[in-house]
Amino acid sequence: MQRRKFLLDTTLGGFFILSGLSSCVSNEDKAVATKATQNNAGGVSPFELEEITVAELQKSMESGEYTAKSITQMYLDRIAEVDQSGPELNSVIELNPDALSIAESLDKERSEGKVRGPLHGIPILVKDNIDTGDKMQTTAGTLVLEGSIAPDDAFIIQQLREAGAVLLGKTNLSEWANFRSSRSSSGWSGRGRQTRNPYILDRNPCGSSSGSGAAVSANLCAIAIGTETNGSIVCPSSTNGVVGIKPTVGTWSRSGIIPISHTQDTAGPMARTVTDAATLLGALIGIDSEDAVTSKSEGKVYKDYTQFLDANGLQGKKIGVLRSSMGFHEKVDEIMEQAFEAMKSQGAEIIDPVEIETSREYGRAGYQVLLYEFKDGVNKYLKGLGENAPVKSLKEVIEFNKANADRSMPYFQQEILEAAEEKGDLESKEYKEALENVLKYSREEGIDAALAKYGINAIIAPTGGPAWPIDVINGDHFGGGSSSLAARAGYPNITVPAGFINGLPVGISIFSGAYREPELIGMAYAFEQATKVRKAPKFIPTLKME
Repeated sequence: MQRRKFLLDTTLGGFFILSGLSSCVSNEDKAVATKATQNNAGGVSPFELEEITVAELQKSMESGEYTAKSITQMYLDRIAEVDQSGPELNSVIELNPDALSIAESLDKERSEGKVRGPLHGIPILVKDNIDTGDKMQTTAGTLVLEGSIAPDDAFIIQQLREAGAVLLGKTNLSEWANFRSSRSSSGWSGRGRQTRNPYILDRNPCGSSSGSGAAVSANLCAIAIGTETNGSIVCPSSTNGVVGIKPTVGTWSRSGIIPISHTQDTAGPMARTVTDAATLLGALIGIDSEDAVTSKSEGKVYKDYTQFLDANGLQGKKIGVLRSSMGFHEKVDEIMEQAFEAMKSQGAEIIDPVEIETSREYGRAGYQVLLYEFKDGVNKYLKGLGENAPVKSLKEVIEFNKANADRSMPYFQQEILEAAEEKGDLESKEYKEALENVLKYSREEGIDAALAKYGINAIIAPTGGPAWPIDVINGDHFGGGSSSLAARAGYPNITVPAGFINGLPVGISIFSGAYREPELIGMAYAFEQATKVRKAPKFIPTLKME
């Protein structure tokens, strides 16, 4: 089932996809993965910082073993070896020419006794639809915006710099955050071309935060930032074997991010551990006058989410299984059943099944909301670029692509852009009715109703299925998913590695009501610590068949 068909139909909930559990990998799966290739089949040399955590990096800088500059240089060397040559992962679209000088200045601060916090000196990659008011471009992967330099940092980039992080570079993505064509290949953009999955290189990394997921999984940075409208954080986190947090909309500011939907858009952390993801989540909290939705988060968010990391976070919790999101792949289902048992062993009560009776009601209405809001948001974003904007409107974007079709549209078209351009403004009756239905059926009659009806703390489901072969001609072919419900509602969703199928990772999603990140982080951490699924990728060229 194609992701964009999910977007249109959404009977289960997924613009993106897949899931599993891993200390639960069968011997058969291990054998297949071993046959596929030997370790490091991609010819990648051992990496000194492989799987290192943010806390470990901080300790190494405190002790003098490393400096922010030496760490940054090691990641730059890793990117040169893994991303630009060797396996050619193609996850980084642009490097920050000032990264080493930023790191050096942060080392000087440390030597003077000033440490800004847990991100001081930590190299981070951010998705190329997030404005950076520096020498790097912000393009959403599009050729039409090539050369576009944002006038200012996005609010969350300001927060990132203030926290002392080293902005290492920008990651590739599905062009326009995968809102261009119903037949696109996730991870492909006109500017960046195709990102690969680091576990098996001819497999898709999912999207639209493809580069962020692949890069953090391949140890090209300490942490990465992705964005999600519907599945764009959780799906690439799942297929690349990392942790992804899609926060409640308004937890992080969206100003300075190339938009799809002001109702659903949010940026969020992508990391190798729940701890690192929680560390980044708190650091970028802030009320932004340019994003009114952030004002609703006041008193409901925290500057430190690591306080909610609890190895007993599943104890006494009642968790509902969204079984309607299963049944797409028998091995995913097996991994899910093992995950449920792991949660039970940690003291959770599993309520199986729970039903979301309104799932069919918000699907098509949700797509209409995105079309209207995309047109409105992109036009405002382009106008905000001022005189130096390469184009001034969505209409001009479409015309550019037509005039440069051989480069911009060599594999698939732009029918979603064209459908959005045909829409009216946000005062349209169709838009207002669609938005009302989406929010009602996904929130009060959706997730909120299920939590109350079953007396549960959260809902669990496969994030999706294993990564499919890259196919730029026919596009993506997903194997189920569960992202749409939390995405439409604007509610939090966390995916954690849960298992492997023939060497390909899948994750389990845990979601709940608005601003319930603390509870979800506790449950996700407890599951992670009990199962220890995450394994670094080995850059296998292809899955060899018997």
